[in-house]
Amino acid sequence: MPLSRASNILFFLAGTAASAAAAEPESTPIAIHRAAGPITIDGDLSDEGWKGAARVDTWYETNPGDNTPPRVKNLGYLTYDDRFFYAGFEFQDPEPSKIRAPFGDRDNLSGTTDYGGILLDTRTGGKTGILFVVNPRSIQYDSVIDDPSGNEDSSPDFFWNAKSRITRDGWVLEMSIPFSSLRYPKSEPRTWRIMLYRNYPRDYRYQFFTVTLPRGGSCFVCRAAALTGLEGLPSGGHLVLAPYATGSETGKADDPDAPLQNGAVKADGGLDVKWTPTASTAIDATINPDFSQIESDVAQIGANERFALFFPEKRPFFLEGIELFSTPIQAVYTRTLTAPRWGVRSTGKFGSTAYTALLTEDDGGGSVILPGPNGSDLADQEFRSFVAISRLRRDLGQSFVSLLGTDREIRGGGHNRVAGPDFQWRPNARDTVTGQALFSDSRTPLRPELAAEWDGRRLRDHAAQAWWLHSTKRVDWFARYDDVGNDFRADDGYVPQVGYRREDLEGGYTFRPSGFLRRLRTFFIADRSTNRDGGLLNRRLSVGTGMDGKWSSFLRFWYAVDRVRAKDVVLPRQQLLYVVQFSPSLKVNDVGVDGFIGQEIDFDNARTGRGANVNLRATLRPTDHLELRFNEARRFLDVDAPAGGRARLFTASVDRLRATYTFTARAFLRVIGQYVATKRDPRLYAAEIAAKDGAFSGSALFAYKLNWQTVLFLGYGDNRELDGAGEHLGPVERQFFVKLSYAFQR
Repeated sequence: MPLSRASNILFFLAGTAASAAAAEPESTPIAIHRAAGPITIDGDLSDEGWKGAARVDTWYETNPGDNTPPRVKNLGYLTYDDRFFYAGFEFQDPEPSKIRAPFGDRDNLSGTTDYGGILLDTRTGGKTGILFVVNPRSIQYDSVIDDPSGNEDSSPDFFWNAKSRITRDGWVLEMSIPFSSLRYPKSEPRTWRIMLYRNYPRDYRYQFFTVTLPRGGSCFVCRAAALTGLEGLPSGGHLVLAPYATGSETGKADDPDAPLQNGAVKADGGLDVKWTPTASTAIDATINPDFSQIESDVAQIGANERFALFFPEKRPFFLEGIELFSTPIQAVYTRTLTAPRWGVRSTGKFGSTAYTALLTEDDGGGSVILPGPNGSDLADQEFRSFVAISRLRRDLGQSFVSLLGTDREIRGGGHNRVAGPDFQWRPNARDTVTGQALFSDSRTPLRPELAAEWDGRRLRDHAAQAWWLHSTKRVDWFARYDDVGNDFRADDGYVPQVGYRREDLEGGYTFRPSGFLRRLRTFFIADRSTNRDGGLLNRRLSVGTGMDGKWSSFLRFWYAVDRVRAKDVVLPRQQLLYVVQFSPSLKVNDVGVDGFIGQEIDFDNARTGRGANVNLRATLRPTDHLELRFNEARRFLDVDAPAGGRARLFTASVDRLRATYTFTARAFLRVIGQYVATKRDPRLYAAEIAAKDGAFSGSALFAYKLNWQTVLFLGYGDNRELDGAGEHLGPVERQFFVKLSYAFQR
């Protein structure tokens, strides 16, 4: 999860990581009692139900301080009744006018704004927790934090309610979480784990927790305190039916010079179902799901890229227990399921074993990755298939063992089956050892017109990865080894490179000065990869430094000396790489730039040139209701010209503006404009290529949300491409759409 997002508490794993040292005493347990009366979620803690609630008044500043007393006072209150778990907060602020509290869509919080809330580990495994945080405008954010993978994923959404209110001496927060939104084992009385959290950005980003987070180590959720006294909770039986209806009209043109031809108005509908037969088990089913994207994917430059690009998953059906899809080798990438007709899935935990199993029929469309040792291609997926994915994970204290299996059976012939174990071993608070071995068996479809490889051939091979992370307060290092066969395929995953062996080693030493900088880490990186015959694919040696400082700033600079294979030759490359980001105020909330300058490889023509890549972004908030996000990306490469001197091979760019006006916590209007273009000099290419191509996409969306499944969307989309001469942007697709979804709960 990037630092610009809300609740990036896994920030600690990059240098202020939370430790699970067995030698240290656990956090003091919190005893909770049933509410003494009713509670109304209105941002007022005077309800009868709050009287006698567990009071949590011991907090620690974990960043930038090292578990020191907080510089502002924080109070938390916890209680529950037959249906809900409640948390209340009083956050004091000596200067309430400096509270950073913009309006925004759900999950649209950043670490540069004020918010507070809780992390709950209801399965008490010390590995996975659900984060619920809210800003002073009642904007909600929820995510799943998974220690084994080190990821925080904000894609999953949960039913819960919250209300906050700014006061003359700070702000107050009140939240209720239905037990039906949580998964917990069947035991009585129950003991969960919890930590309370406040983000307080001013001159630095201050973070306060109700548990200590010692620096150095390899886990975060494991530090949560025990929560005792939960009795008589619901045992399951919750049902959610979420039907939807859509209507759209689409106009298309065969090319940018042709007129748009409007199609007929189309209506569609479908149903999502979630049933929790027990408190620890969820069953999801879907019929004709609406998997349309209502926001364009994050812009990425594809020019001079060797491997297929990765885009995150956003679709609700795949998000229950999403952390179970995360393994060292990404053999599960649910965006490979492009157009499911139906799907069913079960996710749960029995004893110390967590599981998820998914079965669906995919109509196809989109692309399949065709991987190789030094690059990947894409092929159109013009066929229907049945897909099954499952994983079992057995917890062994802070360690685990697991088994993954995936199967894609192609209608008309062909299959891809992948299976194998993985594990994670945490012998102490400083070390984490992880490994995975997978074996694939494939028969390609008989569709040579789509890809030369798809001639019905049989492919069998393996993939393996192992790594060891060691982290202390000052010293950290990381070692990794990959071994992937030429014929390994994971068509349900994201594995764009096969046929290689790779060794990585990285080490760092952290200083903690005072003043502008609060953390400075110097590091080195050495990695080497070869093909299966021992031929060099890539070798890198680099040294650099990263630092955190005032205005929530992060800076990283490193110099890399590489040797890189392009086609049949190995070429030298030297680059200076950089990342700079900071947040000076609420109005100028986030500014960042990253990229490189120096030598770069022209992979199409196998030669070394000189160039640069610059990615600039900024988030501005002129008012509390209006947010403007700018993204500018530029990449260019100069090479030797046939007539002597240097010439510009290509310039690629992405220009993107996203403007969002949020009326209330439930309603917003968003407008996006994005232009992607590449200019080339065809004389410098060995193969024929267009001198220029470009595309513009624009969209407008009005949204009203009662919750994440009860929504109304009204939208417009417009896509344009440059004509053959590269001079005129002509329309190729235009769409109006409406979507209405309502969640019925019992």
